[in-house]
Amino acid sequence: MRKKVPTLVITFATTTRAMKMEACCKEIGAPGRIIPVPSEITAGCGLAWSAKPEDREALEQVLNQYELEAEGFYEIMF
Repeated sequence: MRKKVPTLVITFATTTRAMKMEACCKEIGAPGRIIPVPSEITAGCGLAWSAKPEDREALEQVLNQYELEAEGFYEIMF
């Protein structure tokens, strides 16, 4: 069994926004990856961005730079 670790999960209202986040992060080498929204979180779409909690500030900068709107930020054991 995989050990659970604290994880930052960023949710989006639409799949389009989640996919744009993935494209933007890949383009500039930002940390994280796209995942299905964990069951303990409710979100507008079924995809979210996952990264280490300490990467939150850098990812907020990506959201601002590309004018992306996140639905929510969560720290969960994942």
